[in-house]
Parts: sequence; structure tokens; C-alpha cells
Amino acid sequence: MDEIKELGSSSQGSIHCLTIVGQIEGHQLLPEDAKTTKYEHILPLIAAVEESPEIEGLLILLNTMGGDVEAGLAMAELIAGMKKPTVSLVLGGGHSIGVPLAVAAKRSLIAPSAAMTIHPVRVNGVVIGVPQTYNYFSRIQERIVSFVTEHSNISREDYLRLMTNTDELANDVGSVIYGREAVALGLIDCLGTLSDALDWLHRQGRDINL
Repeated sequence: MDEIKELGSSSQGSIHCLTIVGQIEGHQLLPEDAKTTKYEHILPLIAAVEESPEIEGLLILLNTMGGDVEAGLAMAELIAGMKKPTVSLVLGGGHSIGVPLAVAAKRSLIAPSAAMTIHPVRVNGVVIGVPQTYNYFSRIQERIVSFVTEHSNISREDYLRLMTNTDELANDVGSVIYGREAVALGLIDCLGTLSDALDWLHRQGRDINL
């Protein structure tokens, strides 16, 4: 079970850490041996951080492998709606729904060696079905595109191009972009490490309390 972890405190308050790793699990359970982040655990933790007078800011560590789109968007919307300082740090990889989660924070960082995978919405790799099914997934995809472009500096055209690229991934559609490219495209704010993320949060906390 995910839990809020206190990283340290100052005269202004504490920085807390939330890890979102592996598959984002929604209403359908994944196998016991799969490392998952259960969204029903994360949602109340985010609310608790926002409500606590002792918490200065939230650090979100991300290393995702896709998962339930609706659950991921719910988590991203809550993070984006927080008043307290939030910073995300992409480590290893941010796959699929990890992209909205990364840009939901007020400040987004990515490790130089980390990667982000961008691809269209699909079920088990292929979307097959009647027009209603296609329209449903098109609308979900539009929600993701809108969220990402509203919460980052990447253009809609660039994001759609990366999402529908046929030359990047073998036997799939989409793109893998690494740290520096993610920053150059405006998807992520800057390259950074754990110390950079914590320094930013503490600066925001000091500014708020001045």
C-alpha cells in the first residue's frame, strides 16, 4: 500500500513524498506479483496532504508502466488542483498515463537518463470494435491530449505527432523521448535530480511564509 513519507521538516513545515510506480491500478485488480499503484489509496493521500497545515509541499516520484487511464487522470486532476507546491520527478520511465501525472505538478523535472513513452489510447495494444467503441477511446485520448497541453508547454501539434509516430516504436505507434528532448519540447520543465526537486519545494515554502 502506498503511503505518504515525510522527507524532512523546517520551520515552515514538512516535505512529503508520494511514489507512483508500476501499473496504475483502477477498478480491475492486477496479478499479485505485479507492482502496482492503487488509485483508491492515492486519492485520499493527496487530499490529506492538501488539508494538512503541517505539510509544506509534495514531491511526486514517478516511474510508471501505463495502466488504467481513468484512474491516472483522476490522480492527475487532483494533483493539478492542489494549492500547495507540488513537484514531480520522472525516474526511469513515464509510460502512457505517467505523462499527465508528470505535468500535473506545478513544477516537473526529469532525470537525464529517464524516458517518457507517448502513444495513443488502446486496449491490449489494439482497439477493435464498433464505431461507438472508437468514439469512446477517441474522447478519452482527447482528454489526455488536452490535459497534457494545458499543463505543460508542449504544443498540441508536437504532442499528437509524437503520439502517432510510426517510426519510433517497433510493432507499435508512438514515441519514446528522453530527458533533454522532453525539456526541449516543453513537455517537462527541466532536467533535475532529487536535490533539485527538494530545493524547489523548500524555496516555494519559504516564499509562501514570507
